[in-house]
Amino acid sequence: MATYTATPNSAPAQAGGQFSTFFVADLFFGVDVLHVQEVLRAQQMTAVPQAPDVIEGLINLRGQIVTAIDMRRRLQLPPRAEDEDAMNMVVRTTEGVVSLLVDEIGDVLDLEAAAYERTPENLDASARELISGVYRLKNQLLLVLDTERAVEVGTLFSPREAIIAAQQAEKASTRRRARSKVAEEVDGDAPEQAPTQSPARKQSRKTAAKNTSATARGAKLN
Repeated sequence: MATYTATPNSAPAQAGGQFSTFFVADLFFGVDVLHVQEVLRAQQMTAVPQAPDVIEGLINLRGQIVTAIDMRRRLQLPPRAEDEDAMNMVVRTTEGVVSLLVDEIGDVLDLEAAAYERTPENLDASARELISGVYRLKNQLLLVLDTERAVEVGTLFSPREAIIAAQQAEKASTRRRARSKVAEEVDGDAPEQAPTQSPARKQSRKTAAKNTSATARGAKLN
C-alpha cells in the first residue's frame, strides 16, 4: 500500500458518515452510502459503439440500462488479469445510474469527522482529480470518490449518450437479423429448379433417344 501525506489543519469541514468501500489495484475508495444503489458481481456487457475507452459497456439491471465505467482505465492503471472478474458498484449521479467496475468490494465504514483530511498533494494526478478528500484510518487512507467527476468521461459523450448509442446499435442489429431471417425463409420456400441445359445438349439427348428407339425396333423385327 502506498503512503501519502496530508495536512489536517487545512482540511475543509466534513461531517463524516457511512461509506461503501472498494479497491482498485492498491487504492482504497469510499462512496457515500446514500449514493450507492447496489453492489453486483460481474454482469453481461453490451458494447457501446464509438464510446470512450473507459466505458466498458452497458448492463441490464432488471430492465434498467446502466453504463459501466472501468475504474482501472478511468484511473489510468494497468488492466486487471484476464481471470479476474470486475465487481459492479452501482451509484446514483446527476447523469443517471452508473456502474463503476472495481476490483473488490469492501465493508461499509462509519467514519468520524476528525479523521477527515484534504486530498494529499502527492497522490497521483489521475486519482487526485476524482477525490474530494480522504479519511486517515489505522493502516491506510480511504479516498473519498467524487462520483460526479468519476462519470465525466468526456464533454461530448455522457453516460446517457452511451445508452442512446447502444440502443441505436441494438436496433440496427435487430433489423439486420430480421432481414437475414426473412431471406433464409424465402430461399427455403423456393421450389427446386431443374438444371438448365444448353440447346446442343438437348439435341444430343434427342438424337441418342432416336438411335435407341431404332435399335429396339430392329431387334424386334429380327
